[in-house]
Amino acid sequence: FMAHLKKVTEQLLDPLQFAYRANSSVDDAVNMGLNYILQQLDSPGTYAQILFVEFSLAFNTIIPGILHAKLLNLTIPPAICQWITSFLTGRKQQVRLGGVTSGTRTVSTGAPQGCVLSPLLFSLYTNDCTSSDPTIKLLKFADDTTLIGLIQDGDESAYEQEVKQLVL
Repeated sequence: FMAHLKKVTEQLLDPLQFAYRANSSVDDAVNMGLNYILQQLDSPGTYAQILFVEFSLAFNTIIPGILHAKLLNLTIPPAICQWITSFLTGRKQQVRLGGVTSGTRTVSTGAPQGCVLSPLLFSLYTNDCTSSDPTIKLLKFADDTTLIGLIQDGDESAYEQEVKQLVL
């Protein structure tokens, strides 16, 4: 299943998401960001603003119904979308600390930590988190996001708008 899902989604994933992909690493993300900044800083009146964001407990933020809609929008076959939604909804879990085990709880949000499917699901969930402005790059590596804005002639309005969209 995992191999099939990767094959179906590889061409659909944001090229600026560098995690969980073959032949892609954090070094690639850093190099792209640095090259983007360095190419532009030779222009007079241009400077860069950079925002680093880390989504804590990222896999826990996945809401199955929203992921389902996003997968359908990516033209993932409906049967696969339904299977993923069923997998993420109504899971039972417990916590064990030392020799003590908690009671069982039903969980209907998030993707299981340690599950091989969870990183891909998170990448698909955040796939539409992109910049619409050509002067701004939004680089992603797993749950780390870097927003790089090239500011020309002191006009920070496009960058500020992208920051608002990212954090809201």
